[in-house]
Amino acid sequence: MSHTAYVALGANLDDPEATVRAAIDALATLPQARLVARSSLYRTAPVGLAGQPDFINAVVALDCTLDPDALLDALFAIERRFGRIRAEKNGPRTLDLDLLLYDDLVRDTAHLHLPHPRLHLRAFVVAPLAEIAPQCRIPGRGSVAAWLPAVANQHIERLP
Repeated sequence: MSHTAYVALGANLDDPEATVRAAIDALATLPQARLVARSSLYRTAPVGLAGQPDFINAVVALDCTLDPDALLDALFAIERRFGRIRAEKNGPRTLDLDLLLYDDLVRDTAHLHLPHPRLHLRAFVVAPLAEIAPQCRIPGRGSVAAWLPAVANQHIERLP
Protein backbone atom coordinates (compact mmCIF):
# COMPACT_ATOMS: atom_id res chain seq x y z
CA MET A 1 0.00 0.00 0.00
CA SER A 2 1.21 3.48 -0.84
CA HIS A 3 1.36 6.36 1.64
CA THR A 4 1.86 10.12 1.32
CA ALA A 5 4.61 11.61 3.46
CA TYR A 6 5.72 15.22 3.71
CA VAL A 7 9.33 15.98 4.60
CA ALA A 8 10.80 19.35 5.57
CA LEU A 9 14.37 20.17 4.60
CA GLY A 10 16.59 22.83 6.14
CA ALA A 11 20.27 23.77 6.10
CA ASN A 12 22.37 26.77 7.09
CA LEU A 13 26.01 25.67 6.91
CA ASP A 14 28.43 25.57 3.97
CA ASP A 15 26.31 26.13 0.82
CA PRO A 16 22.80 25.55 2.17
CA GLU A 17 21.03 26.21 -1.12
CA ALA A 18 23.10 23.56 -2.91
CA THR A 19 22.72 21.21 0.05
CA VAL A 20 18.92 21.42 0.08
CA ARG A 21 18.80 20.88 -3.70
CA ALA A 22 21.11 17.86 -3.40
CA ALA A 23 19.07 16.49 -0.49
CA ILE A 24 15.90 16.74 -2.58
CA ASP A 25 17.70 14.70 -5.25
CA ALA A 26 18.70 12.16 -2.56
CA LEU A 27 15.09 11.89 -1.41
CA ALA A 28 14.05 11.29 -5.03
CA THR A 29 16.26 8.18 -5.11
CA LEU A 30 14.99 6.57 -1.90
CA PRO A 31 14.00 2.96 -2.50
CA GLN A 32 10.27 2.38 -2.13
CA ALA A 33 9.58 6.10 -2.48
CA ARG A 34 8.72 8.48 -5.30
CA LEU A 35 9.09 12.24 -5.14
CA VAL A 36 5.74 13.69 -6.21
CA ALA A 37 6.10 17.38 -5.33
CA ARG A 38 8.73 19.86 -4.20
CA SER A 39 8.32 23.38 -2.98
CA SER A 40 10.37 26.40 -3.87
CA LEU A 41 13.34 27.18 -1.67
CA TYR A 42 12.82 29.69 1.12
CA ARG A 43 15.24 31.77 3.21
CA THR A 44 14.34 32.12 6.89
CA ALA A 45 15.91 33.43 10.07
CA PRO A 46 16.97 30.79 12.59
CA VAL A 47 14.52 29.92 15.36
CA GLY A 48 15.87 29.54 18.87
CA LEU A 49 19.65 29.87 18.91
CA ALA A 50 20.66 33.35 17.71
CA GLY A 51 23.89 34.30 15.97
CA GLN A 52 23.81 31.70 13.23
CA PRO A 53 23.30 32.03 9.46
CA ASP A 54 19.87 32.10 7.85
CA PHE A 55 18.36 28.77 6.79
CA ILE A 56 17.35 27.55 3.38
CA ASN A 57 14.15 25.50 3.68
CA ALA A 58 11.85 23.45 1.46
CA VAL A 59 9.21 20.73 1.72
CA VAL A 60 8.72 17.67 -0.47
CA ALA A 61 5.92 15.16 -0.85
CA LEU A 62 6.77 11.49 -1.19
CA ASP A 63 4.59 8.63 -2.29
CA CYS A 64 6.10 5.65 -0.46
CA THR A 65 5.61 2.11 0.70
CA LEU A 66 8.07 2.45 3.59
CA ASP A 67 6.50 2.40 7.03
CA PRO A 68 6.99 5.66 9.00
CA ASP A 69 9.83 4.31 11.17
CA ALA A 70 11.74 3.00 8.15
CA LEU A 71 11.22 6.31 6.37
CA LEU A 72 12.51 8.23 9.40
CA ASP A 73 15.58 5.97 9.52
CA ALA A 74 16.17 6.65 5.82
CA LEU A 75 15.93 10.41 6.47
CA PHE A 76 18.50 10.17 9.28
CA ALA A 77 20.81 8.19 6.97
CA ILE A 78 20.61 10.97 4.37
CA GLU A 79 21.36 13.55 7.07
CA ARG A 80 24.48 11.60 8.06
CA ARG A 81 25.61 11.40 4.41
CA PHE A 82 25.45 15.20 4.37
CA GLY A 83 27.55 15.48 7.53
CA ARG A 84 24.79 16.14 10.05
CA ILE A 85 25.95 16.08 13.65
CA ARG A 86 23.28 16.55 16.31
CA ALA A 87 25.35 18.69 18.69
CA GLU A 88 22.97 21.31 20.04
CA LYS A 89 19.24 21.86 19.89
CA ASN A 90 18.24 24.44 17.24
CA GLY A 91 21.91 24.92 16.34
CA PRO A 92 23.42 25.34 12.90
CA ARG A 93 23.33 22.26 10.70
CA THR A 94 24.47 20.95 7.38
CA LEU A 95 21.07 19.31 6.81
CA ASP A 96 17.89 18.74 8.77
CA LEU A 97 15.16 16.42 7.49
CA ASP A 98 11.90 16.27 9.44
CA LEU A 99 9.06 13.87 8.76
CA LEU A 100 6.10 16.22 9.04
CA LEU A 101 3.14 14.08 8.07
CA TYR A 102 2.52 10.49 7.07
CA ASP A 103 -1.00 10.15 5.70
CA ASP A 104 -3.21 11.15 8.62
CA LEU A 105 -1.27 9.05 11.13
CA VAL A 106 -1.03 10.32 14.69
CA ARG A 107 1.85 8.78 16.64
CA ASP A 108 3.77 9.89 19.71
CA THR A 109 6.69 7.64 20.60
CA ALA A 110 10.22 8.30 21.80
CA HIS A 111 11.41 7.87 18.21
CA LEU A 112 8.67 9.51 16.16
CA HIS A 113 6.04 12.23 16.60
CA LEU A 114 3.38 12.56 13.91
CA PRO A 115 2.26 15.04 12.92
CA HIS A 116 5.48 16.90 13.66
CA PRO A 117 4.63 18.75 16.89
CA ARG A 118 5.49 22.31 15.80
CA LEU A 119 4.91 22.18 12.06
CA HIS A 120 1.85 24.47 12.23
CA LEU A 121 3.82 27.13 14.17
CA ARG A 122 6.75 27.58 11.79
CA ALA A 123 6.56 29.69 8.64
CA PHE A 124 9.53 27.75 7.22
CA VAL A 125 7.30 24.66 7.19
CA VAL A 126 3.80 26.07 6.67
CA ALA A 127 4.65 28.27 3.65
CA PRO A 128 6.44 25.62 1.55
CA LEU A 129 3.92 22.94 2.56
CA ALA A 130 1.03 25.23 1.62
CA GLU A 131 2.72 25.86 -1.73
CA ILE A 132 2.63 22.16 -2.69
CA ALA A 133 -0.40 20.96 -0.68
CA PRO A 134 -2.59 23.83 0.59
CA GLN A 135 -5.54 21.56 1.41
CA CYS A 136 -3.37 18.98 3.14
CA ARG A 137 -4.85 18.27 6.57
CA ILE A 138 -2.83 18.34 9.77
CA PRO A 139 -4.51 15.80 12.04
CA GLY A 140 -6.27 17.64 14.84
CA ARG A 141 -5.45 21.08 13.40
CA GLY A 142 -7.16 21.49 10.03
CA SER A 143 -5.74 22.47 6.66
CA VAL A 144 -2.20 23.73 6.18
CA ALA A 145 -3.49 26.85 4.41
CA ALA A 146 -5.56 27.75 7.49
CA TRP A 147 -2.30 28.10 9.45
CA LEU A 148 -0.73 30.68 7.10
CA PRO A 149 -2.16 33.66 9.07
CA ALA A 150 -0.73 32.24 12.30
CA VAL A 151 2.82 32.44 10.91
CA ALA A 152 2.42 35.64 8.87
CA ASN A 153 4.55 37.63 11.32
CA GLN A 154 7.58 35.35 10.76
CA HIS A 155 9.97 36.57 8.08
CA ILE A 156 10.27 34.19 5.15
CA GLU A 157 11.57 34.90 1.65
CA ARG A 158 10.76 32.70 -1.33
CA LEU A 159 13.85 32.35 -3.51
CA PRO A 160 13.62 32.74 -7.28
